[in-house]
Amino acid sequence: MLGKASSSHAAGGLCGSGALSHVYIQHPPLRCSVSGARGLYYDDGNKLLLSPTVDQVYAWKTAPYSPYTNPSVDSIGEGPVLSIHYSLDGKVIGIQRSNHEIQFVNRETGDMFMQRCGSESESILGFFWTDCPSCDVVFIKTSGLELYAYEPALRALRMVETKRLNISWYIYTHESRLLLLASGMQCRTFTGFQFSFGGLIRLPRFEMAMTKAEANKKPVLDAEDVHIITVYGRIYCLQVDRVAMLLHLYRFYRDAVVPQGYLPIYSSKIAVSVIDNVLLIHQVDAKVIILYDIFSDCQAPISAPLPLLLRGLPRINASSSQSTGKDTTHIIANELSDLEGTTYGDGWMFLVPDFVCDTVHCNLWRIHLDLEAIAASSSEVPSVLEFLQRRKLEPNKVKQLCLALTRTLILERRPVPVVSRALDVLVASFSHSLKIGSNVQRRSIEGDQSNSGNQRAGGSRAIVNESISRDEHGKSVYGPTRGLDNESQKSKSVPVDNESINRTTGSAMNRPSTCSDSEDSSNQDVTTQISGAGVGQSSSHSQTLAIGLDAFNSSVSGQRESQVVSSVISPDEMYTSVFSLVEEEMTGDPAYLIAIIVEYFRSAALEKLKVNPNLNVMIIQLLARSERFEEVDLFVVNKIVEPSKEVALQLIESGRQNYLTRKLGMDMLRLLQLHHDYVLLLVQDGYFLEGLRYVRRHKVSTVRPSLFLEALLLLMIHNILQQILHVCRFFIASGKESGHLIKIYVYLSWQR
Repeated sequence: MLGKASSSHAAGGLCGSGALSHVYIQHPPLRCSVSGARGLYYDDGNKLLLSPTVDQVYAWKTAPYSPYTNPSVDSIGEGPVLSIHYSLDGKVIGIQRSNHEIQFVNRETGDMFMQRCGSESESILGFFWTDCPSCDVVFIKTSGLELYAYEPALRALRMVETKRLNISWYIYTHESRLLLLASGMQCRTFTGFQFSFGGLIRLPRFEMAMTKAEANKKPVLDAEDVHIITVYGRIYCLQVDRVAMLLHLYRFYRDAVVPQGYLPIYSSKIAVSVIDNVLLIHQVDAKVIILYDIFSDCQAPISAPLPLLLRGLPRINASSSQSTGKDTTHIIANELSDLEGTTYGDGWMFLVPDFVCDTVHCNLWRIHLDLEAIAASSSEVPSVLEFLQRRKLEPNKVKQLCLALTRTLILERRPVPVVSRALDVLVASFSHSLKIGSNVQRRSIEGDQSNSGNQRAGGSRAIVNESISRDEHGKSVYGPTRGLDNESQKSKSVPVDNESINRTTGSAMNRPSTCSDSEDSSNQDVTTQISGAGVGQSSSHSQTLAIGLDAFNSSVSGQRESQVVSSVISPDEMYTSVFSLVEEEMTGDPAYLIAIIVEYFRSAALEKLKVNPNLNVMIIQLLARSERFEEVDLFVVNKIVEPSKEVALQLIESGRQNYLTRKLGMDMLRLLQLHHDYVLLLVQDGYFLEGLRYVRRHKVSTVRPSLFLEALLLLMIHNILQQILHVCRFFIASGKESGHLIKIYVYLSWQR
């Protein structure tokens, strides 16, 4: 059960709409109040919020999330409810009726049967459904684990395996498929199992660190002090040390559990959420939230601690209250009062990964990140861009924020090294997305060709794909990933990533990300191929725990925008949305903008990307405007500016003030074999014979002979008019002018 309804309200209120915050909940919530409800339960395997009554259960789907979702209703019979879970295929409901029995209800046929403990001395702590190939449902008892296969024809469970352990309490999330079992006097000794699609994996036993409050008093670890999270495809365990006021981080590998440092906390009670791979630490007593991005080694918070904000609550003023009625005003006022009274109260329960359930008022809220507020709260723009490029839930918003930040950075004339770092982040992110996209497409084709030969008959092996993450310097952080065999195949090193296994389609998901180069090289995975006979080996600290991709997908389902939209910024978008707009707004000496464009050229060259041709034209225009023709020559000769027709024409245009620059443009047209344009310019400049020779030498068939005749005729007319004007000027200068002669002179001057 999520929590008991509490009448005691915590002090303090929810932030108003004008408050500053980086995290918010959106009104209205999902209201799940049912008459005769016996509590609220969350089924994280199916993303369902459950509310059982006397003989029924109401189920609201939370993925995709909508505050207007209508519940489904199922009959479960009368009796107490300690916990309730739907099977992963949605056909069976499991209800724990007591500490010794669990009832199963077939939704299609209505058949029911009861599974009881074999001994009265042991009790059931809980159960969950799994997609592990060896079993369907797992019982957690004080004496150990029992793995069962569901047999619908027999209306019974078939025992598959038992594991004898002394268990005090447990914690499990379907997102990670990880089960942690606590034992010992202080409940600080843990045994872990992962029920992945690749099979059952047993982790080594480990102990969590706890600080002693007194010499003869040993603290006991509670289940609410341990949290399992999945961030960037990695599984972490967070453990609260109330004495030291620290939050310890542990990362899970197949053959080891490695401490990853600690984070300070400022409240004896905390809650944890994960939104778009950002870790949110709710300081419950202080009523503030601290954000961390633990992708890199840096464990500093993203921003200062700020409270939770409520958005979207209707405002009722004096004039509108008369039209809407006193009842509506009263309801909204009461709702706001209830929210202010229960913020981080005993009735608030945080659910994996980004929900909070108010069990007092039966409301479910979804927690959101305010990316605009986060971006505006830091002056380190390169770091902010790096953070934003790792966000995937709102790609269009991320793209617009990155473009706006880059424009502002240039318009404020920030130091060139700072702008250069920002450009490096954007270029590296785009280059990485291109490489990941091509790798995924290639692996998908290869996987289709060899899929039938690589899968085992039992289906206990996960399909292998590769996912690579890079930092801004191109360093690989995530390596190739591999699936896992079942527990019977003992292996010392099988590196796999959470996001790399897709049990339904076998295709890896494209999740480009940008990271810091401070990531420990020990976390890099090594390519290892698994066969039915055995498993390859790599270093012991490069064995990440396997998780089904569908678990990772479920954490962001309902929020992700179309896969066509991407947060990365292409060279074309950099020109149209950054440089062209900045060039229009900047005044004065263009030297600063030239330096920025040169830095962008450098960054693109490092990633082997081609910039937009119009950007080459722009830098030539800026250099010519500053009369820096020598640098124009250097840019062209050293191929800093890529040759193109647009660049050649701009060189010719700018070459009106410099003959060498114009000659560079003409030579570029010739080298690009743009014969027609080259001949037109020769004729325009009056080089008729040279143009004719060029046409004959290169066999240019697109140039019409009449072009030369028309040009010669125009030249002859021009020369005749020139001679007549000379005669008119002579007579006018000799004093023999007349009104008619002056009119002729004016007319011919205009015709010329």
